[in-house]
This record gives sequence, structure tokens and C-alpha cells, in this order.
Amino acid sequence: MALNSQRPALSVRWLNSLEAAGNRLPHPVLLFIYFSLAIILGSALATSLGVNATHPISNDNIAAKSLLSGDGLRWMISNAVANFIHFAPVGSVIVAILGIAVAEESGLLACVLHRLASKAPPKFLSAFVVFAGVMSSIGFDSGYVVLIPLAALIFRAAGRSPLAGIAAAFAGVSGGYSANLLLGPVDAILAGITTEAIGLVAPERQVLTSANYYFTLVSTVFITFAGAWVNEVFVEPRLAKPNISGEASPTINGIQQQALALRRVGMFSLGFIAIMFALVLPAGGLLRNPDPNGLAALPLLNGIVVFIAIYAVIAGIIFGYGTGKFKSQHDWVGGMEKGLASLSGYLVLMFFAAQFVNYFNWTGLGAIAAINGAEWLAGLALSKTSLLISFVLVSAGINLLIGSASAKWALMAPIFVPMLYLLGVDPESSQMAYRIGDSSTNIITPLMPYFGVVVAFMQRHDKSAGMGTLMALMLPYSLCFLLGWSLLLGVWLAAGLPLGPA
Repeated sequence: MALNSQRPALSVRWLNSLEAAGNRLPHPVLLFIYFSLAIILGSALATSLGVNATHPISNDNIAAKSLLSGDGLRWMISNAVANFIHFAPVGSVIVAILGIAVAEESGLLACVLHRLASKAPPKFLSAFVVFAGVMSSIGFDSGYVVLIPLAALIFRAAGRSPLAGIAAAFAGVSGGYSANLLLGPVDAILAGITTEAIGLVAPERQVLTSANYYFTLVSTVFITFAGAWVNEVFVEPRLAKPNISGEASPTINGIQQQALALRRVGMFSLGFIAIMFALVLPAGGLLRNPDPNGLAALPLLNGIVVFIAIYAVIAGIIFGYGTGKFKSQHDWVGGMEKGLASLSGYLVLMFFAAQFVNYFNWTGLGAIAAINGAEWLAGLALSKTSLLISFVLVSAGINLLIGSASAKWALMAPIFVPMLYLLGVDPESSQMAYRIGDSSTNIITPLMPYFGVVVAFMQRHDKSAGMGTLMALMLPYSLCFLLGWSLLLGVWLAAGLPLGPA
């Protein structure tokens, strides 16, 4: 099986050049080390030059402070651990993973993803695979390692190109990473970083995990249908159909056990949702906001990561014991341990990201850059929507060179969130604009951590497939998502609709 002939040679050459340039970049951890060193040296230079700015809200004078001074060195040494421990994304992710790892270890996530994709009617197969990919982001990497290879087998069994299945799943998993019907760890990570960033100019401002929920919910519908349309119209027609004579269709063992376990999880889910409503809706609800003028569900939303973790642990345990995957408490506790072990690279990255963000804060360079940048942008007299669409494109471009979504946002948020905030753009909108740009180009950059893994999945079905093949397949999705999603955001904001709960 192979791709049909004519590939866009110019596009492939351009993408290969981009890949070569991107591969010369250092590891994201080293990037944060280099940026931290740049802040240290830059703060000393800015202090010697007397760099300062006037806060447009409080009228306070903000002067640059040097990290190479006695105060600066003492602060860096005494706060290195605190910077990391109190860095907002760290705790939220650890708590979420404790729960989601149990659901993943039990096989619950894999089972749900399989049923979402395999039960689709043939004409809706692309849409169901894309939708399952979008929903898989609730389990971090589960979509990459479970759904993408499974989608290839499902498409092959249906007499369709397995590469089209891989492309549709990859488009949903990675291109639709910032869309979902549920709140998940990615919402907690980005909201935590945004809260840290907006604190540079508005220390009391907090960005909720659910800040973009309304828009991401609608975005799930958009990504599902846009991804399916691209797959049916542009991608699959270019691919040769497989020769499946003599091949057996893939089977799933223990399907009756799984069905019974899923029904139990479904009943538990309904009960869990009922409990959440009971905690918030009644006037005397234990988690209802005591401030009658505030959002009733605010305490629940502030702790949503904890409830996600609790739900995932119990659902995973129910499913695991129901299917026989779990025999004792050691099995599901072991799932938690494996989940935390998988975070080792993330925690290393977050340690250096935390230092960079806090260095930027302490020196005052973040606030000064935001104020001066806001004044410059204000002089351009762009509308808020134009500013955000421009930011979407900037984010999409940077994403081609830095693969990690949280790493990029940790770098960009301290600059862009305060700057746009001072121009009247709320941090929730800035965060959503970033998410659109980041997700849209995830699927065409070799620097995305799972890009090579997807190429390996493709090579199981086509030995000649390579980086260029995957980028050529995914480029139509990327362009469609970037343009269509940006337009959706512009229309949404122009209509005055809220991105999420107040």
C-alpha cells in the first residue's frame, strides 16, 4: 500500500527545510536554562540603563531589578525550591494524573476510545475517529498510543486506507488538543500558567480551569466536522486502498466483561454528577459560593482538578475490577505510581520553567515589556479581535519550533498575557487564542514529541512512509483548523459570548 503519486514537491521541500531548522534547536529544558541566563544578564543591563515604566492602572513606577545584585542572588538561591513548588501547573497536573493514570491502567480509557471509533457507521467513520481523538486529550498520551494505531486497523478492516485512519486520529488527538467536551489536565496546566502571567500586572486576577470551557465545547463540534471533511475530501482520495484479502478483522477480548464494567461505570458517572449538582445547586450546598453575587459553582470550579482525579480513580477501579485487570489494591495504586513516573520529564521541564517565569516577575522585566508593548500596540489602533487573531498566528508560528504546549505557554504567557490585558483583552481570551494557534500546527511540526511515533505507526502499513509523507497528509487539516478556528473565535468574541463560566 502506498500514497498515490503526485505529492506537492514544493510543500514537502519547505517542510523538510523547517524540520532541519527545528532539529537544530536545543532541548526545551536547555531553552529555559538559556532564557533564564538571558533574564539574569538582561536584568543587570536594564538596571544599569535605568529601564522603567509607569503602570497604567496604579500609576506606580516599575524599575528593573538586577538578579546579579546581592539582593538578586540571595533571592534566586532562597527561592529556587519555592518557585518550583508554588508554580501553578505543577500541583494540578500531579493531582490529575493520580486519577487519570488509574483509569488508563485499568483499560477504561482504551475501551471508551475503541467503542467511540469502532461503533461508528461507515459514512461517519472519519467523524467518529476525529471526535474520539479530540476526547482522548483528557487522558494525555492515551490517544497517541491507543487510538492512532487502532484507527488504522479500523479503517483497514472497513476496506479504507489505514493511513487515512492514522491521519484522522492524529488530527483529532493533536490538532484538536485544545477542544474537548470535558475539562482535563491541559485546562489546568494552561490556566495555572496564565494565572502566574497575569499576576505580573494584576496580582489578584485568577484564571479558572474552566475559563475556556464554553468555547472548547463548541470547538469540539467544529474540529470533529472540519477534520472529517478534510479527511474525506482532501486526504483519503490521495491514498491507495489496502489489499485485505485473507486478513482477519481485529477482535477485542473480553467484550462482554467490558460491556458489563462499562455499564457499572456509567451508573457511577450518573451518581457522581448528581452529587456534584447536590453540592452546588441547593441554597445551602456545601460547595456553593457563599457570595450571592458571585458564580454559584466557583468553589467547585476552583477544585475541578481534584474532582476529575477522584472520578477517574473510582471509575478506573470499578472498570478494572469488573474486567479482572485489577486483582488487588496494589494494581490500581501501581497505576498511580506509573502515572507519576511518566511525569518525570515534565517535572524537570517545569522546574526550569518556574525559575524563568519567576525571574521574569521579580526583575520587573515582564511588567515593563508588557506596558511598553501595550503602548506600542495601542498606537496601531487594532481592534481586540484583530489583536487576538494576530496572536493566534504568532502562536502557530512559534509552535513549529517548540513542541511542548506547556513549555511554549510558559515562555509566551508572561509577555503576551499582561501586554494584551493592558490593551483590554482578558487573559481568558489570550489563552484561548494561544490554544488555537498551538493546536493547529501541532500536526505538521516534527518537533511535536509524538510526531516520530505517528510516523512509526504509518510505516507498519507503508514502509515507504516518512516525515514528509505525514506532513503532507496533515497540512490540509492544519490550514483548515487554523483558518476556521480563528474565524470561529473572532465571530464568538464579536458576538459578545463568554468563553467560559464567569
